[in-house]
Amino acid sequence: MQTVAFHTLGCKVNHYETEGIWRMFKEKGYERVEFDHDSDVYVINTCTVTNSGDKKSRQVIRRAIRSNPDAIVCVTGCYAQTSPGEVMEIPGVDVVVGTQDRKNIFKYIEEHKQTRLPVNGVSNIMKNRVFEEMDVPEFTDRTRASLKIQEGCNNFCTFCIIPWSRGLLRSRDPENVINQAQKLVDAGYKEIVLTGIHTAGYGEDMVDYNFARLLRDLEEKVDGLKRIRISSIEASQITDEVIDVLNNSQKIVRHLHIPVQSGSDSVLARMRRKYSTAFYKEKIAKIRQALPNLAITSDVIVGFPGETEEEFQETYNFIKEIGYSELHVFPYSRRTGTPAARMDNQVEDEVKEDRVNRLIALSDQLAKEYASTFENEVLEVIPEERIVNEDQPELLVGYTDNYLKVQFEGTKDMVGKLVRVKVTKSGYPYNEGTFVRVMDDATHALTK
Repeated sequence: MQTVAFHTLGCKVNHYETEGIWRMFKEKGYERVEFDHDSDVYVINTCTVTNSGDKKSRQVIRRAIRSNPDAIVCVTGCYAQTSPGEVMEIPGVDVVVGTQDRKNIFKYIEEHKQTRLPVNGVSNIMKNRVFEEMDVPEFTDRTRASLKIQEGCNNFCTFCIIPWSRGLLRSRDPENVINQAQKLVDAGYKEIVLTGIHTAGYGEDMVDYNFARLLRDLEEKVDGLKRIRISSIEASQITDEVIDVLNNSQKIVRHLHIPVQSGSDSVLARMRRKYSTAFYKEKIAKIRQALPNLAITSDVIVGFPGETEEEFQETYNFIKEIGYSELHVFPYSRRTGTPAARMDNQVEDEVKEDRVNRLIALSDQLAKEYASTFENEVLEVIPEERIVNEDQPELLVGYTDNYLKVQFEGTKDMVGKLVRVKVTKSGYPYNEGTFVRVMDDATHALTK
């Protein structure tokens, strides 16, 4: 039996797509092995969101070539899409496929076997207007299942290369989304995470269908689904219709990831983001009315070109005012080929590092404050993993619907199920809890 090994860099979408590519190999009779093992085929799913993403991708490609010089090395993903020439120049790379046409990977492998020459299967992503179907009915290593609903982005923020690696926005056929969601639930998943490059932009390329309608359809048409989580939603996508759906839903969790990137209007304008701080704040207020006790997480970039101490302070104060439950803080990283990389007044690394540290400290404080409001409350948790600990042999870790990470004593058969847990001691990154009971289907309803 032929073997295949995978290595995935980058985001949730890449992890989803690796599972999709693995399904294709499985159907062809391949066996999956660990990446560090000797394998007949290596597939590296690359990232290009930063220059260091490119560098890491190249390192992993070389590692595969060293592992087995006779193996067929296939490179896919965003770095392969934007820089196929660079990838092809690495001696030992046999097949390059970008972020589309992944089903052709076998045709290219066969072509390479015939000619012994590298095959470049990358085509112009900007011409593509069709969502590439990749069904993933189950995942190898997760208790939460991702469901990719759209591809691409039309925003062209000045710091971002993604539209060039993923193309313009394309939505998946709603029927296919519903069908795959049902397959995932039938495979035992209680929670589905809707994911994409610009997830809540779903439907912007459709007539008479949109993201709010998809959320409604998932809630009404998928039997046995307990939780719907939205991986990310832009402030500009929080329409009154979406708020109405959140308000009436029994399954959409009390956690939204709403990227802010900066809390300074002048920086937002240079980033070419599609909102002001006032607009963002107004959306947050509306959404909190619909979902009380909502956990809001966010992404922030510090040290964007030209960011002054005053602009950073505006961001710091804005974050404090919104009161996020957790932040992902990134120092601005120059991405070759983007407008921001060519801007004047690039910020020194030491200044960026200092600002990152200040925001991480604030994030930790806000996370603790948010978690403390749930001390002594009973919440629903889906345990995802067991921590092997000599003192407490059965310690489980999972997330509540509002994204608090809770560890508690339980048994391994609880992994992947919905269980009620009392938060006995709040904290960050972990909260401590005690097991109350396993939920059955009849008693489940999200606490609003």
